[in-house]
Amino acid sequence: MQVLVRDNNVDQALRVLKKKLQREGVFREMKARRAYEKPSERRGREKAEAIRRTRKAARKLAIREGLIAAPPKKPRPERKPMSGAAS
Repeated sequence: MQVLVRDNNVDQALRVLKKKLQREGVFREMKARRAYEKPSERRGREKAEAIRRTRKAARKLAIREGLIAAPPKKPRPERKPMSGAAS
């Protein structure tokens, strides 16, 4: 994994790195490996995750097909253009 530091802006590079690690699931993996998980607990957790994924997929499909109403969208704040950055 690689993150470029532009204009000596280490804080922004750290934010980008953390976001990439979050997407890859590194933090979740580290938390899971802190303590031993019994095989029965692992099976239960994986089964619950599979059920959650299935329900989410079914809900999204129902929204797409118009069977249920979509949740209201949250208003996104407008982003200001970066000043002085030449792309």
